[in-house]
Amino acid sequence: MAQTKRILIVDDEAFIRVLLTQTLEELEDQGVELLTAVDGQDALEQALSSHPDLIFLDLMMPRLNGYQVCEQVKAADDSPYVILLTAKGQALDKERGALVGADEYVTKPFDPDYILERAAKILGLEVEI
Repeated sequence: MAQTKRILIVDDEAFIRVLLTQTLEELEDQGVELLTAVDGQDALEQALSSHPDLIFLDLMMPRLNGYQVCEQVKAADDSPYVILLTAKGQALDKERGALVGADEYVTKPFDPDYILERAAKILGLEVEI
């Protein structure tokens, strides 16, 4: 049996967590486990213990911000693919994201279909939009 793929959804706004979870639920039929975290510290602990393959990571959160989480998670041996999700769309913010190891940077509001397509492609799964 194939190894379970995990996606960690991190945002301090419940609405965004629910939207992302509902968007990505379609992948559960293909063996994807969806995890959520409510702040940066929670995200870091879950990332280091559950070893997700993909993280959708908000930037502006309590306790640890997304940059701090990304930098620490990317330093781990089995670093996941990280997509930063944020309302901050300035070039400087994107550059900082790249410096801490983010693989992609998506600004809010985002298209849920795009999120689903990216997750499927990154995890090597099929999805119909």
